[in-house]
Amino acid sequence: MLKDTVVECPEEDTRTHKVMGALREACVRFDVSEPIWLDINIRDFKARSKTRFRADNFIEEIDFDYLEIQIIEED
Repeated sequence: MLKDTVVECPEEDTRTHKVMGALREACVRFDVSEPIWLDINIRDFKARSKTRFRADNFIEEIDFDYLEIQIIEED
């Protein structure tokens, strides 16, 4: 693992908006572009509340193997 961060989303919003906001915030913190959600990412996230974004998810070249997001606690 190269870097990790936790983004807290206490506001009242939909799960989707919280996930997208947290991903956006993590990308800002790591100074990388936001990844594109592919069908496999959507399926993985729905099934496990976790997914990995690899090089094919990014428009720009990345210098890491993957960016993984996971919900670690939910109401």
